[in-house]
Amino acid sequence: QVQLVESGGGLVQAGGSLRLSCAASGRTVSSYIMGWFRQAPGKEREFVVAISRSAGTTYYADSVKGRFTISRDNAKNMVYLQMNSLKPEDTAVYYCAASIIGAIRTSSNNYKYWGQGTQVTVSS
Repeated sequence: QVQLVESGGGLVQAGGSLRLSCAASGRTVSSYIMGWFRQAPGKEREFVVAISRSAGTTYYADSVKGRFTISRDNAKNMVYLQMNSLKPEDTAVYYCAASIIGAIRTSSNNYKYWGQGTQVTVSS
């Protein structure tokens, strides 16, 4: 199994940027499709983006397309989420997750391992 720890969250003004990191330990992250999800207060956890094992394929939620970029460094066992042009509606706890299935899926049910989350707050 793999353990995931997110970092890089914080408070930023609208229009600003943040870079989230997800550090993996245990099994190598290259074994997994990796995804980012987020959960705002009072709302369900929602899919943000995912990346294939080789980083050859990515899939973004429409709400973040063109503003967020996912990347991975399998040699360093790291996954990143670069968030630009942040909006107040991006405020949420962001979770890194690992999936053992063969293709990118957007449902959280397909992700077996989760980090503890990192808070992102975007002020208007």
